[in-house]
Amino acid sequence: RLQQAVRQDLVDCLGIDPGDILSTAMGQSGCDIYLSPAARALFPYGVECKAQETISLPAWWEQCTANAEAEGLAPLLILKQSRRAALAVLRWADLLALLRQDCRWQNLAEGLTGGK
Repeated sequence: RLQQAVRQDLVDCLGIDPGDILSTAMGQSGCDIYLSPAARALFPYGVECKAQETISLPAWWEQCTANAEAEGLAPLLILKQSRRAALAVLRWADLLALLRQDCRWQNLAEGLTGGK
């Protein structure tokens, strides 16, 4: 369910054509979200989704990084525990690059608070 929710959020928030982004089958090797070249232009991240109660961050990050780098994408780990908000983990350098390219974010505080 987490993979499907992440896929739908990317369709809704970024306007990615639903045919350009697919949730891969459980147990399939590689990234959890398949991106066409058009989708990669909008969202250059290799996503690994983990919906589990026990967090195994080092192992998950290793898997996420290996799968993303094999696709030429930046790793992005999405993790979710029951009754808690989903969290996103990415490299600090990738966050800084994202902030630099998004002209709507004049600074980190403004970006995180929506300018409030």
